[in-house]
Amino acid sequence: MPLLNLIPKHEFDRVRAANVGSDTTLSLLADMCRLNALVAVKRAGSGHLGSSFSAMDMVAFLLFEELDTASLGWEHPDRDVYFSSKGHDVPGLYAALFALGVIPRERFLRLRRLGGLDGHPDVGVPGIEANSGSLGMGISKGRGMAWAKRHLGRRGRVVVMTGDGELQEGQNYEGLQAAAQERLDNLVVVVDRNELQSDKPTDEIVSLGDLEQRFRIFGWHVLSCDGHDVGALQEAFAAFRDVSGTPHALIAHTLKGKGVSFMEHPLALVEGGGTYRWHAGAPDDESFERAFGELAERIGRHLAVSGLQPLRTELVRVEEAGAASASGSLEGEPESGAGERAKVPNEYVVEAYGQALVELGRRHDQLVVLDADLASDCRIRAFELEFPERFLECGIAEQDMVSAAAGLARQGLLPVVNSFAAFLVSRANEQIYNQASEKSKVVYALHYAGLIPAGPGKSHQSVRDISLLGALPNVTIVQPGNAEETRELLLWAVEEATESVAIRLAIGPSPRRIELPGRIEPGRGRELRAGRDAILLAYGPVMLNEALTAAELLGARGIDVSVRNMPWLNRFDDVWLAEALAPYDDAFVLEDHAPVGGLGDALRRELPGSAITVFGVGGWPACGTPPEALRAHALDGASVASRIVRALGARVA
Repeated sequence: MPLLNLIPKHEFDRVRAANVGSDTTLSLLADMCRLNALVAVKRAGSGHLGSSFSAMDMVAFLLFEELDTASLGWEHPDRDVYFSSKGHDVPGLYAALFALGVIPRERFLRLRRLGGLDGHPDVGVPGIEANSGSLGMGISKGRGMAWAKRHLGRRGRVVVMTGDGELQEGQNYEGLQAAAQERLDNLVVVVDRNELQSDKPTDEIVSLGDLEQRFRIFGWHVLSCDGHDVGALQEAFAAFRDVSGTPHALIAHTLKGKGVSFMEHPLALVEGGGTYRWHAGAPDDESFERAFGELAERIGRHLAVSGLQPLRTELVRVEEAGAASASGSLEGEPESGAGERAKVPNEYVVEAYGQALVELGRRHDQLVVLDADLASDCRIRAFELEFPERFLECGIAEQDMVSAAAGLARQGLLPVVNSFAAFLVSRANEQIYNQASEKSKVVYALHYAGLIPAGPGKSHQSVRDISLLGALPNVTIVQPGNAEETRELLLWAVEEATESVAIRLAIGPSPRRIELPGRIEPGRGRELRAGRDAILLAYGPVMLNEALTAAELLGARGIDVSVRNMPWLNRFDDVWLAEALAPYDDAFVLEDHAPVGGLGDALRRELPGSAITVFGVGGWPACGTPPEALRAHALDGASVASRIVRALGARVA
């Protein structure tokens, strides 16, 4: 990793105190925040730079000039409130809060680390007013805050930043119409109109049309401006103050990746062959140094023109930057694929899924793939390219996507629905229930399932989806443990299953190569390690690795534990299950899920009276590196081994 240099708070104080004009000051502060956000993301190994950079000029204008939050106090009841609904821009927001002294240096340098800063906004961080990252909720939250301020007789505005792609979510429009009905003139929505989603233009995903007209139709006072022009932002907010009796919206036209030439749209889109590679992920060393150099050079030039002393940065010490973990490559979102990777087996179950989907598409003309603006993440771009007529892009709108899939299924097609598990299963649960009640068949691919990667934080960690789907009739839930099992289970789901199937998929690389004997058999697990003292069941590449590690550690202590891969999470072969557990007085289940409603609970229902101990993700899932998150929930191999020893007690003494 290259040397990391951070701009300290006193440098921000120096620029803010200088008498060089508002426009120059705010532009300087925005670029200084960009540079620090770049350093934080590089140090974390993942994060979102494109969205942070497009919003940065507006965040600097709001927090350093327009809003009274910093001067009045971050807990003052009459303060202005600002928060980001899109959440991807949080590295930039953290950089601004660090510059204002709200977040200390040591915590800022722990972006996406346990005890540091979550990868998406979390109210446990000072200066963060609302949890976000799960898109489409911000306007409604802002409406509630604005209504509460008026009801309680408190002063202060509520300003909500949204992404433009985020406006494909239907809840936004429920919030728009209700806020207009309530005449909440203390509410301002700023749309970061950078015209790009995760990796493609909004017009190619689901076009938003004339956004100004759309907001006006809902009864809002609407203005638009260049979101990087400080003077234009000042004029817009001054105009908002002169209009009462209606909520306000600012359509701010921006460039995704603003401030770094090769990250800026549209150049970056051309260089990426039609896809944008800087939405998420840390830049590689060369790209980091280029970006850092561009920002530092421009900051230095503006300081010189303003008659100010050159920029002074502080070297981040090695111990502050942190050592790479053995599981480092599981840390963050792999959309950009530009971050440094630790050496692990070159296996991604989601890659195997994408390849198998293309193969099945060649054999089955009725197969239709649906996407929620996550084609690159979900590895279904290859299907889109080969079968564009059977690829349905639904945008950021899971409820609509699932109901559309239900309609396709009613016409005899076989839809395969793709999104992150945390959003698909929860947000569209009623729609999945409705589809299943029609007794049609849909395959749901639940990407990003489980605790790991943990860097993005609780909004993206799906540890409740098995319980939400397990309560529904006519839905089988499975999770593969390796690439081959992924292909087998998808083939089974498409060609043999008689009901809907939900396939949980880990998005990162497998932490070890797992060899599974034989072929899949519905309702049956496969033995990875023989043992006489107890049986440990697990599923998915992450927890199977921890289960095998625990068994290896126990074996060194003379405790012999059988490890079984159990990909069938709510459907069992009763005969096999009874025979598999019969030799053991103690059965343990290692869940990649909350302890309630997962595989363990399903086994207890299937085998009443059996001694089944469940180890799962208790409470809110921890943010951090994989080792940090696993240790925080005592789900790493060493902790699992210790818990098994305690549970077995005197019998293995």
